[in-house]
Amino acid sequence: MIEAEMRDPMQDETDTATDSRTPPATANGEGIPAVDPVALKEQVIEALREVHDPELGINIVDLGLVYGVELEGDTVHVTYTLTTMGCPIGPLIEAQIQQVVADIPAIEHVDAEMVIRPPWSPEMMSEEAKAALGFF
Repeated sequence: MIEAEMRDPMQDETDTATDSRTPPATANGEGIPAVDPVALKEQVIEALREVHDPELGINIVDLGLVYGVELEGDTVHVTYTLTTMGCPIGPLIEAQIQQVVADIPAIEHVDAEMVIRPPWSPEMMSEEAKAALGFF
């Protein structure tokens, strides 16, 4: 399983320089470019920002509902929760997660898993979401 990690911005630029004579990395040896897992994870998270809680009008990332995004090959596993255990919008949220992530070209399979632990709390929201909802 690949978990994306943040790249050190202070890393020596010569480490990332490519020689024009060296062919680009391939995922399968057949000329298909390899996918950068860090960039792909960021792309998945940005796509998840398109999924909004219909009652609150705020995206599930800023609400703190997305607990994890893990990549394994062409499959992404999204772990998420709801604001309350009995929230009736669970199937809608999951369908939207499936839809927005499936639109990413490098992703073939989307595994969205709703979990109830740890329980969601307002402290998990981004500062923008807290401000939008009047939490100070």
